[in-house]
Amino acid sequence: MPPLVSGEEGRREPDFVEALARGLKVLASFSPEHGGPRRGRMILSEVAARTGLSRGTARRLLLTLRSLSYIDTDGRFFWLTPKVLQFSNAYLNPLGLGDAAKAIIRDVTNTLNESSSVGVLDGPDVVYVARFEVRRLYSSGIDVGTRLPAHCSSLGRVLLASLPHEQLQHWLSQHELKKLTPKTITDLSRFHEEIARVRGQKYAVIDEELEIGIRSVAVPIVGQSGRTIASLNASASTARISIDTIANVFVPRLHAAAGDLSVVMDW
Repeated sequence: MPPLVSGEEGRREPDFVEALARGLKVLASFSPEHGGPRRGRMILSEVAARTGLSRGTARRLLLTLRSLSYIDTDGRFFWLTPKVLQFSNAYLNPLGLGDAAKAIIRDVTNTLNESSSVGVLDGPDVVYVARFEVRRLYSSGIDVGTRLPAHCSSLGRVLLASLPHEQLQHWLSQHELKKLTPKTITDLSRFHEEIARVRGQKYAVIDEELEIGIRSVAVPIVGQSGRTIASLNASASTARISIDTIANVFVPRLHAAAGDLSVVMDW
């Protein structure tokens, strides 16, 4: 495997601790995005393959993490323990996603009768940090921690539109606009036009760009300092909501909720 590095240009920083980086890589390899019949449980060879580490190195790191109670094992399979949740709580609590914020998001879901979420930008993705789903016969499979491509998700596009021009250009130079459906915007000029539209109207609509049959709309959550700190969205089947309903019903409700969230989430 290539050496672990730090920094955008691949240069290792003087204080970079490779052992720590490898340990974190082992923890990250248990991501639910990998799926599989033994979701969340892996044997040693699987951990080694996912991290690019040798079996011996992967084994030592797994046993070290076990001694610290972040991983457990039955001698064959390894899995994460609840102790890893302390990291998510350490991030979510300062973000301001306490009971007051959750009540606001839940009210959006109840009012619109559609699932609503809050997301933040992280590299090429938007990461869900709060979500309330409407009970239906099926589940979207989206939960807190889910990552989706920022360029074709409403949460992500509204956050990209909030970036200064130079930062957006840098983001585009680092991340590909991948086509996920026939409707996904991948042409740079069209993408810039859409970003300009989002900035002007202060909301982003994704119409089957991420998944056929799904529409979503997001608005920015702007803190008291004027900085966009997150985004709030609602999503639904194209069979249930029209573009007109999104503009005339969803957008005003989301803007009102985003104003309330900006007070309790400001940081």
